[in-house]
Amino acid sequence: MTIFVSTKTLRYMIVKIIGAKCIGIDAVPVTIEVNICSGIGIHLVGLADIAVKESLLRTVTALQSLGFRIPGKKIVINLAPADLHKRGSGYDLPIAIGILAASGQIALPDVDKYLIMGELGLDGSVKSIAGALPYTELAISLGLKGCIFPTESAREVTDFAETDIFAVDSLTDALEILGNGLEKERFLIWNKETSACMTGGPKPEVYMDFSEIIGQDGAKRGLEIAAAGGHNVIMIGPPGSGKSSLAKALAGILPPMTKEESIITSKIYSVAGKGLMRYGLLSKRPFRAPHYSASIAALVGGGSGDNILPGEVSLAQNGILFLDEFCELKKASAEALRGPLEDRKVTISRLRSKIEYPASFMLVAAANPCPCGYYGESDRCSCTPGQRASYISKLSGPVMDRIDIHLWLHPVDPERLVSKLSNETSSEIRERVIRARNIQTERFAGEGIFSNSEMSNKLIRQYCPLSKECKVLITKIVEGKGLSARAFFRIVRLARTIADLQGRETLSPANISEAAGFRFLDKTMIE
Repeated sequence: MTIFVSTKTLRYMIVKIIGAKCIGIDAVPVTIEVNICSGIGIHLVGLADIAVKESLLRTVTALQSLGFRIPGKKIVINLAPADLHKRGSGYDLPIAIGILAASGQIALPDVDKYLIMGELGLDGSVKSIAGALPYTELAISLGLKGCIFPTESAREVTDFAETDIFAVDSLTDALEILGNGLEKERFLIWNKETSACMTGGPKPEVYMDFSEIIGQDGAKRGLEIAAAGGHNVIMIGPPGSGKSSLAKALAGILPPMTKEESIITSKIYSVAGKGLMRYGLLSKRPFRAPHYSASIAALVGGGSGDNILPGEVSLAQNGILFLDEFCELKKASAEALRGPLEDRKVTISRLRSKIEYPASFMLVAAANPCPCGYYGESDRCSCTPGQRASYISKLSGPVMDRIDIHLWLHPVDPERLVSKLSNETSSEIRERVIRARNIQTERFAGEGIFSNSEMSNKLIRQYCPLSKECKVLITKIVEGKGLSARAFFRIVRLARTIADLQGRETLSPANISEAAGFRFLDKTMIE
């Protein structure tokens, strides 16, 4: 693209460009205003952080490397609203375009009709930014003609057909689009990246198949119910009993995400800057497996000021958060899971900001029953009763109260391992899970939730009416085990999922009995 610049008669004016800033998983507009007037120097105002202030040097160098002139006047750049902190390098591109438009070096009639974000390199190249998905939603709501993003960032929003998404590799590409060039359509992401979108996306993940796991039929049944209703699970068992393998196989029987689920999860990854290597919305449910040494901030999210990023509980949105060696998790980190497990969201507060992220995930925890790992397996355990009690007490009562399914695994009989008896495949189990989830999708249409595990107490009473026989049975169970009110409602939720797997509209005493049988850890486990 050849640009002719006249240095004799430049007309100066105020230029406004639409940018954005993410707050949580949503974006708010930021207007980049550029004014050139009598005076000297470049002044940036509007509560910008260091990364934004540094953009001035990057921008000036990039413009000069492309042959543009920096006006010898006073350049005032305002990021409005002025009371909102701005951070990151994504304002480089709109600031550079604003300087060019305000100085009259190039005619840009459509400069205020697009949402523009991108980081500039010193040679004028445009680099990726985080948050393209929330930015696109904002542009659609504002009625803009489209968005101009770096190519890597634009790939995240290839599934959005409601507006034009332009992918640029350099500042000159953006200028050609804004100058109403005849060939600007070639920068549309679905034209520029059609072949890449069809063949260059991430490879499909290969999960362990349930047929490869010998035995553990009871655990497989529990995990099938968990997948069907999105319920939390904990597996207790000795080393080598298959806890990790079962958790990995569980990911393979989860149903595909709905469009609404996919958008929410993809927005979280976009804000966190983890969506740059994919094409379009996330299609696979996340499987997050942080190490047990993870800090509170790593699990629930954190950061300084208003730079608060989502943690593992949010990155596992609509998927699985697998915590192996759960008893080794720091006490404070384990207790930090209480809120997200109950509220399905996490709120992170700082002195001047408060950010809320979704956190509707399946917790799959795995732990040994004692320090040596062999309690309950003949006489192999070498731990004292005090050591066992101290170890298992790390399973916090309030956290365990929020886990619906408790599974105790034992080593598989060697004869069965050798015989390799055939088992159900993951695809067969997945079909039943999908049927149950379809029932829940239809049931909760308009309720803002997607699975039985997300039901509030009000919705439980509405969708899980108990017959006289069920009421008598669950009353005996609650009184006999001394369960809490939370445990009562979680048993009913679990029974609802079991009934959905059977295709039943009403709950039966057998459903209640099976659901209650998965809560054995509510009783004293170590005597």
